[in-house]
Amino acid sequence: MDTIDTLISARWVVPVVPDGLTLADHSVAIHGRRIVDLLPTAEALRKYAAATHHELPGHALIPGLVNAHTHAAMSLLRGLADDLTLETWLREHIWPTEARWVSEAFVRDGTRLAIAEMLRGGTTCFNDMYFFPNVTARVAAGLGMRASIGMIVIDFPTAWADNADEYIARGLREVMDAHKGESLISTCFAPHAPYTISDAPLARIRTLADELERPVHIHLHETAAEVARHVEQYGCRPLARLDRLGLLGPNLLAVHMTQLDAEEIALLAARGASVAHCPQSNLKLASGFCEVARLREACVNVALGTDGAASNNDLDMWDEMRTAALLAKGVAGRADALPAREALRMATLGGAQALGLSEETGSIECGKAADLVAVDLERIETQPVYDPISQLVYAAGREAVTHVWVAGRPQLVDRELVQLDTTEIMANAAAWRERIGEQIGAPAAPAG
Repeated sequence: MDTIDTLISARWVVPVVPDGLTLADHSVAIHGRRIVDLLPTAEALRKYAAATHHELPGHALIPGLVNAHTHAAMSLLRGLADDLTLETWLREHIWPTEARWVSEAFVRDGTRLAIAEMLRGGTTCFNDMYFFPNVTARVAAGLGMRASIGMIVIDFPTAWADNADEYIARGLREVMDAHKGESLISTCFAPHAPYTISDAPLARIRTLADELERPVHIHLHETAAEVARHVEQYGCRPLARLDRLGLLGPNLLAVHMTQLDAEEIALLAARGASVAHCPQSNLKLASGFCEVARLREACVNVALGTDGAASNNDLDMWDEMRTAALLAKGVAGRADALPAREALRMATLGGAQALGLSEETGSIECGKAADLVAVDLERIETQPVYDPISQLVYAAGREAVTHVWVAGRPQLVDRELVQLDTTEIMANAAAWRERIGEQIGAPAAPAG
C-alpha cells in the first residue's frame, strides 16, 4: 500500500471537470498539499494507507469555492448604510467612514473576520481589492488562506497612498515582492474603477500587467448612471476606453458588468476577458442585471463574487450561486439559462480561471492543490437527493459545510475553525462597532 497523508471518502465527489460529473462512493487521496488520486472508495482502501482518513458517508465533496470579488476588510462595515443607491452609499457613507477609520488595524481585524466567515462557508480562495493590501496578504498567508491580493490604484489620496504612482509603487514593493515566495498568495493590479482613475495610471498598469503577467481587477459598467457620466466625460463607454488603452484582454477581470450591449459582449469574447458577477450586491444597490446567459452563449468566462459585506451584506457564495442561477433564468426568460452545474462551475473553476489560478485550484484533479469542501447532504433540508449538484445549488447552504481544506491543510473540522480564535474575532468586531457606531450615531449595542 502507498502511504499518504489524507484520504477523504465521500458519498459523492463532484470534481467540476468534466462538466456536470458526479462520482458516487469515491475518495480523494492527498499527500502534502496536493491531490494525488481520485478513485472509487473500495479501490482507495486497498491502495492507500492514510495517516488520516475522513469518512463522510452523507456528504458531497467539491472543490473549494473561489470568491472572485471581495473587499474583505469591509466586513467591519456590514450593515452600516443600507437601502441606498450606489452613489449615495459610496459618497455620503462609505468613503467618509473609510477616510476616518481605515488603518492597518482596521484591515487586519476586518480581514480576519472575513476569512472566518468565508472558511465557514466553504470559500478557500478570495480575490480582494482594498487599502493596505499588504496587511490583507499577511493575514491570509498567516491563516493558510488562498488569496489573490489586488494592488489597489486610484487617483485620490487615502491612508494607504497619496497618488496613483505611490499606489503602484507600494503595491509592487509591499505586496507583490514581499509575498512572491508564498504559494497561497498571488497578486493582481486593482485599479478601482474608470471614474476614479485617469488614463495615465491605467496605461502604466497595462504595461506592468503585461510585463509581470498579472491579472487586472476593476469595477466596470456597474450602473447606468456611471456609464452615462463616462460618455459625457470621455466621449465613449468605459469598456471602449479600456480597450483603447490596451487593458481589455485575457488578464482582465471586469466586475459587475450590469450594462452591456451586444457589441460589448462580442468584444469581451473576442478579447478573452472574464466577468465577475456579483448578483446580490447588484440587486441590493439596484445597479442592474448582468446578462449571464448572453455572456455564456458568447463563451465569456464568468466567475462569481460576493462583493464586500458592506454592500451584500455577507460573504456567502452559496447564496450567490443560487441567486445567480435564478436571476439568469428571470432575465433571459428561460429556465435553462444557467443550469446548476454551470453555477457551481462559475463559483469554482470560473473564478480560478479569472484569477489565473486554474492550474492550481478550482476543480478536483490530480496534481492540483487540495482545496476541498465537504457538504453534508444528509439533512432534512436536503433530502431526498436525486441529483447532488442540484441539491448543492438550489437546496444546500453554508450551514451544511462541515469540513474545509486549503492546500491539504484542515481549516474547518465539524464546523469548527482550526486556525482562528472566534472569541477574539467577535470581540474585535464589537470594539470596531462601538467606535464607528459612536461616530455615525448608531444605537448602542445591547449589554451582554
